[in-house]
Amino acid sequence: MTQRYTSASADELTKIGDEFFDATMVSDPLGATMFGIPGYDHLVPDPSARSDEARISGLEGLERRLDKITGLTPADELSAKVLRRLISSSAGELRHGLMDVAVSGGLIAPQTQVFRTVPMSVLGDDRSGRAYLDRLRGLEFYFDGWSERYRIAVAAGRLPTRRGVRQAVEQLDTYLSSSPTDDVLVRPAAGHAEHSQAEALITDIVRPAVGRLRARLAEAMTAAREDDKPGICHVPGGPEGYAEAVTRHTTTTLSPEEVHRIGLDAVERLRQEFADIGGPALGTTSVPEILEKLRTSRELRFSTSEEILRFADGALVRANGVLPGWFFRYDIGACETREIGPLEAKTSPLAYYQPPAEDGSRPGVHWVSTVDPHSRFRYEYEALTFHESVPGHHFQIGLAQTLDHLPRFRRVAVGNLTAHVEGWGLYAERLADEMGLYSSPIQRLGMVSFDALRACRLVVDTGMHHLGWTRGQAIAYMRENTATTEANIANEVDRYISWPGQALAYFVGRREIHRLRDLAKAELGKAFDIKQFHHQVIGHGSLPLDVLGDVIRTWIADRRRA
Repeated sequence: MTQRYTSASADELTKIGDEFFDATMVSDPLGATMFGIPGYDHLVPDPSARSDEARISGLEGLERRLDKITGLTPADELSAKVLRRLISSSAGELRHGLMDVAVSGGLIAPQTQVFRTVPMSVLGDDRSGRAYLDRLRGLEFYFDGWSERYRIAVAAGRLPTRRGVRQAVEQLDTYLSSSPTDDVLVRPAAGHAEHSQAEALITDIVRPAVGRLRARLAEAMTAAREDDKPGICHVPGGPEGYAEAVTRHTTTTLSPEEVHRIGLDAVERLRQEFADIGGPALGTTSVPEILEKLRTSRELRFSTSEEILRFADGALVRANGVLPGWFFRYDIGACETREIGPLEAKTSPLAYYQPPAEDGSRPGVHWVSTVDPHSRFRYEYEALTFHESVPGHHFQIGLAQTLDHLPRFRRVAVGNLTAHVEGWGLYAERLADEMGLYSSPIQRLGMVSFDALRACRLVVDTGMHHLGWTRGQAIAYMRENTATTEANIANEVDRYISWPGQALAYFVGRREIHRLRDLAKAELGKAFDIKQFHHQVIGHGSLPLDVLGDVIRTWIADRRRA
């Protein structure tokens, strides 16, 4: 029987996709600014429970409409699968409300998102100027909304961690102690007509609201959880919320127990790789000795912040030079290396990626932590660069933005498809080794150490949030199995505490990409082409892992018929 495809079905799918995208941007306009998506720069998120309830209701309505659609082409059916997962994941995240207890000074914290994203605003005309001022006015509502949300959570026994609260208070104190004239939120207005008005809004409205949030968090300190109970399993509704977070962030059906075991097995395998590379690189095959040398050797550290930036830029240049042997030629914008600002540097990861603006007005940025360069290790920054820029996130996300034949929700990583995005970033670290990009055996040990870091995440994230590990147990496990510094281990563990399940996406996603590559090589033999495989993995926008599997299996079948 021949399948009938209808234009009405395709039109309805397009409408649902557009409505989902717009609703997502309205609920996360700071994310829209980070992605350079115009039209939302005047908004701030609504942190109220009422807003969450309305958003869930809207998502359920979209899901019901999506379920009624029939008669789609294979290409549209692929979009429908992605959209269905995005809608379901967004609703699941809102239902469990884990952000209520995720108080921290890290990337996911509400105040960090403001301090990091609002300064990205670009003022170029009257409209953008008005949008910027409207957002500044809205920040009073935003910060007061989070103050109230935290109050309700604590009253219900949903307690944050004391350490996370302390970090958030310290970050807010740092902000409030800065000069109003040099406020990070006023910087976009420098040299523009809105400058004086922006300073007045920040002084009269924004800073007092930040002060009220700081006071609310200080009150929460007395009842907060200690380091012996960092996991969400110690919070009412936490076990159910964590199970949903594992599914959402990995886009798999893996249970926390299965993820934990995958991590334990991977860490054990990587210890052998440490020994194999450590022999010629450091003259020892003892894993504890290798890790200690990497962690304590002074000659492996940087001297200046400028040196870190030059090092990362050099790795990026080398990567761009060998791309033609591994990828098709794509028209992707530039990627720049920049320093993470001092306000977020204390609790930030070593690096992160900011996508290019959708309209091309802003390049992709590989943000790098350069604070206290004498504590930063050379062997970590090549793998970081390949992960965050090329051939990692910049290559994948920058390419997705150019795929004009796809609906917008597939061109922009607007939802919970972390396993594909971060799985590709981690895959890029290992691919860089195949591409000959690491400059020395020591740098290859850095690659292995980062692999171990991501494998450890499976163990300690599930350990704390599912098995009830203490913060000290998590830190000790990572110290025993990675070469990263004590300070970075602490930052990493605190990040997992405040963002349950997210850290699982990296290794789980990379594991699936490698499994699919092995499958394709076995099925296609000499017909396997690495450029074509890479295009299939990143040439369809961000995908749930099960949908990525469908894409690769369809490609394999098509190649075998050719």
